[in-house]
Amino acid sequence: MSVDPTLAIESLRTLRPTPANRPAVPAGQAAGKAGASSFDHYLQQAAQHPTSVQFSGHAQRRMAMRGIQLAPADVQRIEQAVDKAAAKGSRDSLVLMDDLALIVDIKNRTVVTAVDGNNRKEGIFTNIDSVVLTSTV
Repeated sequence: MSVDPTLAIESLRTLRPTPANRPAVPAGQAAGKAGASSFDHYLQQAAQHPTSVQFSGHAQRRMAMRGIQLAPADVQRIEQAVDKAAAKGSRDSLVLMDDLALIVDIKNRTVVTAVDGNNRKEGIFTNIDSVVLTSTV
């Protein structure tokens, strides 16, 4: 199954906390105000503890132009590669996955660009400090 990264990102933007993990509204506080503070809390938490990779606009355009589609398992492999690179102190990594080469900003967990085997021109990647070879999930 293939997942369009644009749709995956849009679906992540619509996620809301479930009743099980939503904080209770303090007594005397309006529900609307509590909802806003809950959103702020989750937004801050997500910013401090990113768990998923993002795809820059450039990467999304390149992937669409080149017909590159990622399955959820592929995104998981990229996330694992980013975790490994971050653990080693990498800043900008070349992630090699099957026939794909992805340049990833590790700190921001953002795929900056993507190239498949058919579109490698010179085969030179600059301004990277590490290479991560992904394994199958």
